[in-house]
Amino acid sequence: MATRADIPLGTLQPVALSTLLAQGSHRFRGVYAHVPFCRHKCHYCDFYSFVDAEDRRQAYVDRAIAEIDAWAEVVQAPLETLFVGGGTPTMLRPGQLSACLAHLRGRLPWADGHEWTVEANPETVDPEIARALVEAGVTRVSMGAQSFQPRLLKALERHHDPASVGRAVDALRHAGLRQVNLDLIYAIPGGTLDEWRDDLRQAIALAPDHVSCYGLMYEANTPLGQRHARGQVQGAPEELEVAMHEAACETLAAAGFEHYEISNWALPGRRCRHNELYWRNEDWLTVGPAASGHASGLRWRNVPRLGDWLGQGPWSPVQDVERLDEDGQVGEAFMMGLRLLEGMPLERVQSLLRQGRRGVARQLAIAAHMESGLLEAAGDRLRHTPRGRLLASQVAMDLL
Repeated sequence: MATRADIPLGTLQPVALSTLLAQGSHRFRGVYAHVPFCRHKCHYCDFYSFVDAEDRRQAYVDRAIAEIDAWAEVVQAPLETLFVGGGTPTMLRPGQLSACLAHLRGRLPWADGHEWTVEANPETVDPEIARALVEAGVTRVSMGAQSFQPRLLKALERHHDPASVGRAVDALRHAGLRQVNLDLIYAIPGGTLDEWRDDLRQAIALAPDHVSCYGLMYEANTPLGQRHARGQVQGAPEELEVAMHEAACETLAAAGFEHYEISNWALPGRRCRHNELYWRNEDWLTVGPAASGHASGLRWRNVPRLGDWLGQGPWSPVQDVERLDEDGQVGEAFMMGLRLLEGMPLERVQSLLRQGRRGVARQLAIAAHMESGLLEAAGDRLRHTPRGRLLASQVAMDLL
């Protein structure tokens, strides 16, 4: 099991993260920056975000710049990816967003051909924001479309007009940005298979190079999750959710998309390289409140309260600090690596089974899931079967 670092649990003093990082050698490859501001808090969203007046946005920018400066003293090797998520990063004013991105570029080392992704909601992208993103060096925008059906957007408490997705994509393309991901959600209460197929068709018509499709989750601390727990909202039947996932596989494959991770499809050469860091369990650093990072088995989360984060620095106060032991790292390697449809090299699987305390138990679990048809050996790799992708969490729990 995972072991905790030898430090007090809960929120730490700002020096604690830098002290922990000094205990080992880390090869950071990416940056995750979190911007918590939103125009409206969607009822299904479990990420740290809130509706906020503009008076704290400049304070956020100033504090983020100080945190970037602190990281600049630690990071040596060139970084390959940046992902700015939220919240809604494009809620920052163009000049504020540009200032953050410019400081990331100027203070941290970047590899040639790096990928920079910024999340956006369609109603926040206009020509000025699009120009600011492109001029700052952003190479990719991930757009929260979710659905093109007005009644399903209402069920999610999404407030954008479906037509705004196309307008936002057009603004980005006109500014010179070519890589666009569209996020879609299926199994929304009351949604039909025909509506889901229409969502897929409308998304493809906008010519994205990447599409992410997520089954709706009912998180316990969200309004939608609480209504679901009280029986006020009924989730989609399991057979409908399976049919919707299969429809995504069929429709996107016919449009030339490669299904490379359980919830993600890309045109050739357009995978999200930052998310691949997560699935391959590599190291990334953090900027902003609630941002989670990883360094050689050490995991942490910046304090998820804007006021606390603004009030300390330059290092963020952190919480949920966990240093995984060898067995914990093996379990995570299986959980994340098997999300990729290509699976894991059998040589890597055998190596992992020789590590940690649960090698025999994991070997038996793999054999059982192969027998039941959830895992398969394909050439020199272990991977999920099509049915296994739908039950990936069950397999992961047995291998953790």
